[in-house]
Amino acid sequence: MSHSEFDPKHFVSNLTTRPGVYRMYDVNGELLYVGKAKNLKNRVASYFRVTGLTTKTMALVSRIHSIEIAVTKSETEALLLEQTLIKQHRPPYNILLRDDKSYPYILLSNHHHPALLFRRGDKTDKGTLFGPFPSGSAVKESLNTMQKVFKVRQCEDSTYSNRSRPCLQYQIKRCSGPCVNLISDEEYENDVRHARMFLQGKDQELTAEISAQMSAAAADMEFERAAELRDQIIQLKHIQEQQHVYGQTGEADIIAAIIQPGGLCVHVMMVRKGKVVGSKSHYPKMPIEITEGELLSSFIAQFYLGGIQELPKTLIISHQLDDAEALVEGIFATTQKKIEVLDNVRGQRARWLELAKLNAEQGLQARLSDKRNHFSRITALQKLLGFSEAPMHMECFDISHSSGEATVASCVVFGPDGPDKKRYRSFNIEGVEAGDDYGAMKQALTRRYKRVKSGELDAPDVLLIDGGKGQLTQAEAVLKELGLVDIFLLGVAKGDTRKPGLETLYIGSKEDEVVLPPDSAALHLIQHIRDEAHRFAVKSHRRRRDKKRRHSVLEEIPGIGPNRRKELLTAFGGYQELLSASQENIAKVKGISAKKAEEIYLYLHKS
Repeated sequence: MSHSEFDPKHFVSNLTTRPGVYRMYDVNGELLYVGKAKNLKNRVASYFRVTGLTTKTMALVSRIHSIEIAVTKSETEALLLEQTLIKQHRPPYNILLRDDKSYPYILLSNHHHPALLFRRGDKTDKGTLFGPFPSGSAVKESLNTMQKVFKVRQCEDSTYSNRSRPCLQYQIKRCSGPCVNLISDEEYENDVRHARMFLQGKDQELTAEISAQMSAAAADMEFERAAELRDQIIQLKHIQEQQHVYGQTGEADIIAAIIQPGGLCVHVMMVRKGKVVGSKSHYPKMPIEITEGELLSSFIAQFYLGGIQELPKTLIISHQLDDAEALVEGIFATTQKKIEVLDNVRGQRARWLELAKLNAEQGLQARLSDKRNHFSRITALQKLLGFSEAPMHMECFDISHSSGEATVASCVVFGPDGPDKKRYRSFNIEGVEAGDDYGAMKQALTRRYKRVKSGELDAPDVLLIDGGKGQLTQAEAVLKELGLVDIFLLGVAKGDTRKPGLETLYIGSKEDEVVLPPDSAALHLIQHIRDEAHRFAVKSHRRRRDKKRRHSVLEEIPGIGPNRRKELLTAFGGYQELLSASQENIAKVKGISAKKAEEIYLYLHKS
């Protein structure tokens, strides 16, 4: 496979399992298909199965050159965003409505026993219309939900007037049977009122009212009625998600910036009339030595002053700008439109900003792990190191501890496709003085490369050490002692300011120092490997530290299970108080015999 081709297996392996929307593009960048998913990883993976695909799906898959994703907070939000994008772009492989101007509505009819009905087009029916909704499927989904929760009829008046006995909907508990008087007018009106509140978005008031009715029913010993109301509340809480992708009002562009070693990302999410009508991640080439605020300022100036994008009323940004006032004045001077720039928002706007940040993080993570991008970085590293072939196996070590407590060394492995997490290893460091990072590094390297020397493990092409000359010395000594002199050493030391992009590299020895420019592809790969080793070391250390802190000495005493430990700690209040207790006092605890008290006392004082 050429490294310029799309690799679905690698792409899917790095996808999130969150809900969201995916967009498939051809080699010319034309949008082929927009879809939604409850689990992005599983849904996208289903397109690349070996068997079971339809002719249409196979035709679509054969044209895919790239896939972009937009993460959402829920499947409902993904559905609404999907419909917006389909209407906006009309992708050739999506099912398109023939009449985009005819929106679907829900009608609450004007009848003695009102019905909830699906309506589209002319609004001539008598009653109250709720909508419009983004699609017919959204209306049907809402009606299906209200059938289960409120049991308001959904049959046409002609069907209602001709019923002499309850229909199937009554039998499966999706209608209360007003057509044959199986519910009183008062009770039915109460259900209709609740359905109306639900459609009006009065979620909190509705839940509070039903909760009060449930409590009253329980107080009156009407337990079956209370149980029904309880089930209603559970269903309502399940479906009444706070919308982030689809709100009531609002017109804004939400812009989130993220900077990580190896890449930058600016994600723009456009909200019009409360709906997210589009989003896109941008990856500008800029110096690493820059703050998120400076990145946003530069991006906004180019994006809006250049007339690329229509101006909303508000820009909601992830970081504060030093030149926000000048930027607003500049935009007004060139467009005669006054906008506001906000970085401190609450409520719905804060949820939009949180979603934009999430998409920026996911977009940059996907870009950093992209196989084609990784190959270009490996090629740049090959040139830097003077290798005849690209390094296909790289390892990096890092040390993590809390003031010497629970020291752990990490070893991460990078292959031709990027991080090979199945081959990651962590080493619990023992017998080394607390805080001795050099000793910890030496122990971890010795344990790892003894197995390489014995032939159990393959030797890496490059061994990357995070920590500068001191740590590099330990690595040189270990490899020399084991006779593994063919492994290429690469040391990485942080600069004086400890900021990404200013690292000093020691290539092959402590004397050969190199400082690469911040936009170097080789440096970005080294930073990615180094940061991954640091992340894995911190994760492993915290796991070991927390496990140690949760451990109780009482767990080591034979014959003392959870119940006896609980009784002992309850009686004495803690381990130190138990340690100072006499054997006679221990024997007074419930479930502790005189013999067991003696065993506990001797164990606690054995040293």
